[in-house]
Amino acid sequence: MKLYQMHKAPNPRRVRMFMAEKSITAELVELDLQKGENLTQEMRAKNPLGKVPVLELDDGTCISECTAIYTYLESQFPEPPLMGTTAVENAQVVMWEHQVELALMLQIGMCFQHTTGYFRDRMTPIPEYGHEAGKIAQQYMKLLDRRLGEFQFIAGDFFSAADITALCAIDFGRVVDIRIAEEHSNLARWHAEVSKRESAKA
Repeated sequence: MKLYQMHKAPNPRRVRMFMAEKSITAELVELDLQKGENLTQEMRAKNPLGKVPVLELDDGTCISECTAIYTYLESQFPEPPLMGTTAVENAQVVMWEHQVELALMLQIGMCFQHTTGYFRDRMTPIPEYGHEAGKIAQQYMKLLDRRLGEFQFIAGDFFSAADITALCAIDFGRVVDIRIAEEHSNLARWHAEVSKRESAKA
């Protein structure tokens, strides 16, 4: 398999971390997003949106979107489970992972794109929108702090894909000065614990 990615981008890190938890290896193909190497005709053929990561299977099939990649890898490499082991657990993981992606990862990404102008050559940054997206992300971290006051991990008392997405989002948030607030002790406890996992270095 090949994983098309940019190492410092948060979404490819999600997939690398998921793979590391399962001891899955793939050839890493590095792309420079700022130079638009993800927007070539070749890459558009792999993912029409021109986004990374893209997982290319041995037969040439390409899978984009982190959750879709999670789903494929979980089916092919079920141990250790990262999407739950029962129907209810799976639903909980999918629910929380989707929330984290929309309310945290996406908002931090929009804050980054619209306040830094990193992709100004292919979009029109709106700084006010970026700042509002950052506020939404910070508000969601309050919700996560409450959740983690009840459970060890985001989807329950087991480590899952939801934790991977949240960790990668929060760590990327530092780029735009979005950080865990001092009063969010539950979120800080969780972050310290998850950051110690070997996969967090992926």
